[in-house]
Amino acid sequence: MLTQKDFIITNLGEANLPSPLEGISFIPNDLRVPYSTNAAEITDCIRGGNEILSFEHAGPRRQIFHDPAWSRAAILTAGGLCPGLNEVIKFITLNLLTGYHVPVVYGIRYGYRGLNPAYGLAPIELNEEIVDPIHEVGGTILGSSRGEEEAEVMVDTLIRMRINLLFCIGGDGTARGAHDIAMEAARRRMPLSVIAIPKTIDNDVGFIDQTFGFATAVLNAGPVISCAHNEAKGAPNGIGLVKVMGRDSGFIAAYTALANPYVNYCLIPEDPFTLERGPRALLPHLHERLKVKNHAVIIVAEGAGQELISGAGEERDASGNILHADIGEFLADAIKNYFKKHRMEVNLKYFDPGYTIRSVKAEGEDAVFCALLAQSAVHAAMSGRTDMMVGHWSGAFTHVPIALATRARKKVDLTSPLWNGVKSLCCF
Repeated sequence: MLTQKDFIITNLGEANLPSPLEGISFIPNDLRVPYSTNAAEITDCIRGGNEILSFEHAGPRRQIFHDPAWSRAAILTAGGLCPGLNEVIKFITLNLLTGYHVPVVYGIRYGYRGLNPAYGLAPIELNEEIVDPIHEVGGTILGSSRGEEEAEVMVDTLIRMRINLLFCIGGDGTARGAHDIAMEAARRRMPLSVIAIPKTIDNDVGFIDQTFGFATAVLNAGPVISCAHNEAKGAPNGIGLVKVMGRDSGFIAAYTALANPYVNYCLIPEDPFTLERGPRALLPHLHERLKVKNHAVIIVAEGAGQELISGAGEERDASGNILHADIGEFLADAIKNYFKKHRMEVNLKYFDPGYTIRSVKAEGEDAVFCALLAQSAVHAAMSGRTDMMVGHWSGAFTHVPIALATRARKKVDLTSPLWNGVKSLCCF
């Protein structure tokens, strides 16, 4: 059960230096963002004399902990690619250099590997000229990698580099690595602010309502759905099958289905289905639809239906994530075999845009979100906060302890308006 202790942010010490920021509104240290958005729950807490669970509100503080003139920062990106990585790198760098006048900002190459001297990866010194154009391209100028490195080795490197501000951009695995660094730094009584910035197009980080790159991924999945629909309607009993990312959570599939109402079947990890038998049998339902409509579009998250595939889940990647079997190819084969058995012609086209939609640059509101998230991370670091993730909740940017954010992956709530909306549009 959650208590307010779970929301406490670690501070390195008293913030008693005046902020160099000018012409902005500062955030009071006691400003909070309620965890619950249910007014009745909040009222019951107040009436019962109970503490309302809440996050620290992110933003610039009037008093800071780190002396900018003596500060040195480092930024790294780890895990898979995601729209917006370069935007976040750019705005962290600019806010440090031009806002707080931190003299040195390093880019650590290839994630946590860059903090292990065994790899021989020299850091890049970032400046305004280097980061000026990077928001126009996808990927990350720093490179990325998966896998763990020893916290002791990484902290040794940070000490040699005289780093006191570390920004780790990645998913839950990257955040756990950041937590290990923060713990090792604390053990050594090293005044190091370690701030994680949540990056995953799966949008599955706990206690955060949105991660950067997710909206752009949904936007770029749209044209693929249109192509799948065109292919499906262009042939007798046409089927357009689209696989999108979503290892453990089906947010991309669900949002894409709502944003592109050509989708007839939305398959996600949270809502199990079967192939031929039972009330959630996909293939008989698809059979009946084709008899009536002559076409169908299916979107499937990569983590859906893994229990149907023999041997799935037996291997892991370098970050410890389960390597899923290819549900898209599995479904394509299953559909073809089923209709062959039933002597019905089908024309199936399979689309897998996963790496395409995660390697583009952030667009529209997502790019703005990247900028504000990055700036919130810098403000948190300069104020002396550490072992935390900058997040977003109920319309506000927040501070989230890494231990809380990585407690469990966020899942699609099958009773939510989101899933109700998907079910109302899809026929299965």
